[in-house]
Amino acid sequence: MITNPDTTIAASGLHKGKGRRIALRRFMHNQLLTTGAGILLVVVLLVIIGPLLTPYGPLQIDPVNRLKGPNGQHIFGTDNFGRDVFTRAVYGLRISVAVGFSVTVVSSLIGMIVGLLSASYSVLDHIFMRICDGLFAFPSILLAISIMAALGPNPGNVIIALSIIFIPSMARIIRSKALVIRELTYIEALHAQGASSWRIIWIHMAPNTLSPLIIQSSFIFAVSILTEASLSFLGAGIPSPSPSLGNMLFDGKTVIYNAWWMTVFPGIFLMLVVLGLNLFGDGLRDLLDPHANKVKRGRRRGKTTAA
Repeated sequence: MITNPDTTIAASGLHKGKGRRIALRRFMHNQLLTTGAGILLVVVLLVIIGPLLTPYGPLQIDPVNRLKGPNGQHIFGTDNFGRDVFTRAVYGLRISVAVGFSVTVVSSLIGMIVGLLSASYSVLDHIFMRICDGLFAFPSILLAISIMAALGPNPGNVIIALSIIFIPSMARIIRSKALVIRELTYIEALHAQGASSWRIIWIHMAPNTLSPLIIQSSFIFAVSILTEASLSFLGAGIPSPSPSLGNMLFDGKTVIYNAWWMTVFPGIFLMLVVLGLNLFGDGLRDLLDPHANKVKRGRRRGKTTAA
């Protein structure tokens, strides 16, 4: 039977177009994902064009207008040094997003490498997992404060400290997924055909761990932003006078009854970015992990039946 190449190409194009429409429909019907994406879009726009919306600098002091409430000149008011709160909140949001993104990339890459190697080599598994157990033994915020006390407060050291905290959790997740993949038939067939271990790990196993990696990365992004704000609030993160949502909240706590805007508006920015990332992560989990989504629907049906 002779097939027409043009017909085959057209059919392939139709299948691709249908696949895109199905993916778009699943995305649009996922309320958590669309809501999170909308909030994150607002955050990204604030990060990119926010500095263009204000004529003030983040470190510009105006003692005459200190502790002024929201008005036409300063829409979020001014702080105890006369600095524009909106400007500092936007720049603080940029720093938080940059730190969170850097921590997510570093912890995801190193965690993926550690998890795959642990699942593939028993000797490395014992070494890496015992190190992870040791890091899990410390509360994350206390471990971060300890590392920052040793390294000193600056953005680079914040990224290092938070990456050390989140690498173990990422490594555990990737390791558990890789252990399942390692027992699949096609992996055994590759071993039987003489494929090298490194080829099996990085060409065949690593791509199949991307789904949990992406999902967990969104949550690490959110928690790292929150932890950075906590460190800055405690004086162990981004040092003043550099704008950070955490040290802005610290500056506002002493005058919260007289200048509520110093605390409320940075808190809203922090809430928006963390809420958006959490909703986006939950939506990604439903989209990329159908099994978990089926389990969730089954639990909801069980509760409805019991009611």
